Amino acid sequence: MAKKVQQVLKLNLPAGAATPAPPIGPILGQAGINMMEFLKQYNDETKDKRGQVIPAEVTVYQDKSFTFVLKLPPVSDLIKQQLKLQKGSSDPKKDIVGELTIDQVKAIAEKKLPDLNTTNLENAINTVSGTARSMGVKVKE
Repeated sequence: MAKKVQQVLKLNLPAGAATPAPPIGPILGQAGINMMEFLKQYNDETKDKRGQVIPAEVTVYQDKSFTFVLKLPPVSDLIKQQLKLQKGSSDPKKDIVGELTIDQVKAIAEKKLPDLNTTNLENAINTVSGTARSMGVKVKE
């Protein structure tokens, strides 16, 4: 018989360096799962991606066991990696912090496509372009 799902948590955690410090600890504690077991498994699976934010979708079952699935980094992190930025613009309408070519946008969209809520590459490109604009990154046509 299949286990009953109690809840599904979506967490953005630093790869290979997740700790029980807030906000992660309280979230996992409220779910009732073994926090150190989760953090050990997560850090082991993401140790080769240190420096990135790797989202995890944690399924917590009624018997307090859990499984998790790793996702790709957020689009904003992929853009920052591509342009080697520390952060986006604080005023994206006035301050442009970088520039992406349409080929770079397409590459990011193709990479992130499995995690997006679309299967259409054009829609994924529009999503990446919108995220870039909101970060103060100009997209060259």
